[in-house]
Amino acid sequence: MRLSIILLVLLIFSSCIPLRIAPKIKDDKVIVAKKFKKNLPKDYAFIFKDPKEADEFYNYINVKHELNDQNVESNVPVIIDNEEFYFSFYETEIPTKTLNLVPILIDASLDSKDIDPILEDAYASRIGNWYLVLTVTDSKMQDCLEPNHKSRQKTLKFLRELKMEYLNTQNYLEALLKK
Repeated sequence: MRLSIILLVLLIFSSCIPLRIAPKIKDDKVIVAKKFKKNLPKDYAFIFKDPKEADEFYNYINVKHELNDQNVESNVPVIIDNEEFYFSFYETEIPTKTLNLVPILIDASLDSKDIDPILEDAYASRIGNWYLVLTVTDSKMQDCLEPNHKSRQKTLKFLRELKMEYLNTQNYLEALLKK
């Protein structure tokens, strides 16, 4: 009995309580963007985890489509099977947050001895997870990733190829040359 109490106390002292867990997307996912994160549009979106540094996708699209930093994030015109479409993207972070019990308990014991807390910054930890959220519309401004849209499959194929090219391209001038 005493051993189980000691193990329980050790478990509590060494534990972290997850407050928010970022979604795990292995490859890519198509869902309504607003369900993924509240501040995104209500359109369907092609979402994947971005392992690169901030603004890398912006730079990639800017160079690939020769946009000269003009309207890079929204309504970028692209041709898919001789048809014009427009895609927009959002770089968004969803952090994993945890509550760390050990620093809280240490500071509580120090506070009971009239000593100021020293571990306040360690009460919670946050690990950032960045995602790219891409939306595509046709010339009539209809959502191309909607399940019933006639161009959904070719749009998904285009987005998957774009994602692979982005992830595999180190020098964005290469993307310009592949165009």
